[in-house]
Formats: sequence, structure tokens, C-alpha cells
Amino acid sequence: MFRSSNIVARIFERQVNCARQFYENLFPSYTVYDVECPDHSFRKFTDDGQYLISFSRNHQDLIVYRPKWFTYSCKEEDCDLPSRAKKFDSFFTQLYCVSLASSNEVIYKDFFLYVESSQFGLFATSTAQFHDTPAIGGAVQGVPSIERITFHLLRLEDGEILDKKVFRNDFVNPAHNMGAFLYDDLLAIVSLRYQTIHILQIRESGNLVDVRAIGTFCREDDELFLNSSTQCMAIVDKSKMHQSSWSHVENSVNNTQPSSENSFLSGIKQRLLSFIFRGIWNEERHNSQRVQGLKKKFYFHFQDYVDLIIWKVQFLDRHHLLIKFGSVDGGVSRSADHHPSFFAVYNMDTTEIVAFYQNSADELYLLFEQFCDHFYATSRNSLYMNFISSHSNNIHAFEQLQSIKNKASNFSQFAKKMLASLPFSCQSLSPSPYFDHSLFRFDEKLISATDRHRPSTDHPIKFISRRQPCTLKFKIKPGPEAGSVDGRTKKLSSFLFHPFLPLALSIQQTAFLQPSVNIHFRG
Repeated sequence: MFRSSNIVARIFERQVNCARQFYENLFPSYTVYDVECPDHSFRKFTDDGQYLISFSRNHQDLIVYRPKWFTYSCKEEDCDLPSRAKKFDSFFTQLYCVSLASSNEVIYKDFFLYVESSQFGLFATSTAQFHDTPAIGGAVQGVPSIERITFHLLRLEDGEILDKKVFRNDFVNPAHNMGAFLYDDLLAIVSLRYQTIHILQIRESGNLVDVRAIGTFCREDDELFLNSSTQCMAIVDKSKMHQSSWSHVENSVNNTQPSSENSFLSGIKQRLLSFIFRGIWNEERHNSQRVQGLKKKFYFHFQDYVDLIIWKVQFLDRHHLLIKFGSVDGGVSRSADHHPSFFAVYNMDTTEIVAFYQNSADELYLLFEQFCDHFYATSRNSLYMNFISSHSNNIHAFEQLQSIKNKASNFSQFAKKMLASLPFSCQSLSPSPYFDHSLFRFDEKLISATDRHRPSTDHPIKFISRRQPCTLKFKIKPGPEAGSVDGRTKKLSSFLFHPFLPLALSIQQTAFLQPSVNIHFRG
């Protein structure tokens, strides 16, 4: 199935790349430096190019703009434009400003998910984060707590708030869309503190509907079944202990209730342990060898498996989740690359684990290398996201990966480094044609399709033609036109490319200075 679908994907990508070759001659050719613009934190263009999302500097308000085509033309890069043409409102029209956060909340400026089919936007706000919070009610020790985390569903056309989902005394990590994943109309939100994957459906009416919660229980009736079993056990205990005092029986009943305080493991953890057990058991035919294998590979590491927590989740399709497990320290740290981790594929319908890999597994890396596009799990409604280059659909990206692979002295460490990006953060790649590896070559250390800040340089970033290897097509300079006065100051740049127009914003941020915003467009 994977092979046939991959062949179809490659054929589609060839057709797409042929259709997009005209972008080799349609690119940003002029830059307006230090644009007069509102002091906002610009997030991104929506994947269909209809909206530009931004937030106020105090992280209280959402401001949405609509791009409009430039009415001035330039034949040369250094042409003199009128002063009005160098203002932000020459390129964008503000649609509205909506207050999302209350007085004690802030907006997560790195979180935004776009429901393209309905033109809804999903945003997140939260109160302050507290460390060293007591782990009560089934919470994981060592995971911070946030009094209130709110996910807001808005209609981007007019800014109306349609619905909200609130998590209290919990911890969800929305930074760079890490804590939530959107696939078509399904939304997965990971509670790190209570180790629960909340599956919601976004209805066309604008409602967030709870579908299921995967964690302590896996099936909808698991809790009912356990409670019924507990009551039966209590009745049996009562008949056996009729001579004991009533208080003694009551304590016995209470102690049999499934909770985080007793020896019950969560449903998802039991599924994981049973899958690992069966895998080791089936490796050998003889019982004696099976027992030895279980001692070495299962029982010896049993507590390590029990201590694993869910870090991150993504959809592979409407029925399967890719779940990343690891230690508590790795789950709450900013850089979890050096922490051991594991990947599991979970079937939501059967509630079974169907695959389990360590983060350096050869088999998982080969799947990642050959079928990378399947891990992106883009929405069927998003045509633009099919244009993203990867080493599974682009020969230039594949050759680059092979070059890094051949230079690696240790394949296991190389695989671990490559697989560290899994599960992919949702909507974290730009579909802009200028990041198409079939069309242009550029320095990925300074700029790429990935939605992350990059180290800034005073030198322009060059986009070289692939078909004409020595031909410079255009340049993007992120900083001020004259360059920075102090070259030793650390600077970061972010780039917002329109998904299909020759239009981009570059924002250079320097400590203690106002961000420098440039607009690059086709003159």
C-alpha cells in the first residue's frame, strides 16, 4: 500500500513541479526596508494565502490582515518609490482586531492552526506556568501546571469566536504547534500533566466536540466496566467479611477503586506493555528461550517502560496516531534530543499498539527516508501543502540527505538525529514555491520552509536556479538596508512567505531593539 501510494505521489509531484516552473521567472525582485508597520508579532500566512495572522506585543489581541496586490511597479531594484508605497497598509488591509486573552492570560504567539475547509483559526491562551506543583489526581510528578489553558476557535472572515476548549490545572505545550495536531476536522491535544490525548472534532457549525480521551482509558466504556467490576469485587468482599466492622468493609471498597494512587497502569500504558511482551515472546519458538528473552528485554526494562510518558502526538490518518514516548525530563525540556525516546503507532478504532520503535531504529528510519510524505499527514482539503519538497518526492532533497548520511560516522546516531523531528509539528512548513528544491537552491541554515527563527546575517540570502546552476534568481536580505552597526550583536530572523504570490516578509529581531520588518515583492 505504501509503495503504490508513494509512486502516485511521485507522479503528482512531477506534474506539480512542471506546472510551477514559471516561478523561476516570477519571484520577489524588490524590497522595501524598515517598513512603517504596526508594532505587532507577525505569525504567518494561512495556507490558502487569504489571511496574515498577527498578535499585539502585549499578547492580548489577535489582528488579522488580508494581503492586497501592490499598485506600484519597479523595473530595477533601486527604483525610487513614493513614501506611501513604503507603508505596511499598501500591502495589507486590516480586517479586525479581537481581544482573545483576559487580563491574567497571554496568547501563545507561536501557536496557530488553520482549518482551511471552513476558514477557521485555532488559537491558544493561558495563565502563568507553575513549577513544583503537587502531583495530585493522577498528574505526573515533575510536569508543570497551568491554571487555565484555553483553545479558541474563530471564524477568520469576521473574527467571531465560535467555541472554546478549556483545560484547568493542566499542562499543554502549544509552542510551535507541538501540543496539538490537526488532521481534516480532527484535532488531537496532548495533556502532558495527565497523560491524556484528547480527540476533538471541529464541526462545520464551529463547535469543538469531544470525541474520545486516550490515556487512563482507551475505550468509551472502559471506566464503566472497571467501576462495575469494582462494585462486584466489593460485594464479594463484603460477604466474606460479614463479621468485620462496617468501616473496615468501607475502606476495602474505597481501596479497590481504580485511581492514580493505586497500582493500576493507564490503558494506553497497558496496551504498550502487552505489545512489547508479545513481540519479545514471538521472537522465539521454545518456551525456555522465550523466558530468557523476556527476562533480558522485558522484565529488566519493565520499570523503564512504566515510567515513559507521552511527549507528542500526530495523526498518520483518521484512524492511527504516531505517539512519541520518553522520560519526564525530556517531555518538559526545550531540547529533548539527548533524551531516550520511543515511537508507537496506535490504532484508535481497535485501541491497539500496532508498532513500536526506539528512536534510532533502522526500520523506522528507512520508513522515514522512503515515505516521509506519509508522516506529514496533510489535510485532504489543503492543495498547497502537497507542494512541499521532501526527500521522498524530490531528488535534490534526497541527494542532500544521502550526503549527510554518508558523512555520518555512526548510523545509529544519524538515524536518531533524523527521527528527532518526529512526530512532525502540524502546519510547520511553508508551501511557497520558492522553497521548492526542484526550482531553487539556497542555504538552509539561514532560511527554509520550516517555521522557526534562524540566525540572521547582514549578507543577502541567495536563491540560485536549479536548471541554470550558476544563475542567481533573487536575494532576500532580512536586516536593515545599510546593515547592522554592531556585527557582534546576536540577531534572529523569521520569514513569512505567501503560499503562492511573490510576496514575503522578513523580520529581524535584535536584543533591546525594535524589530526590522522588510517586505519583498515582485516589482
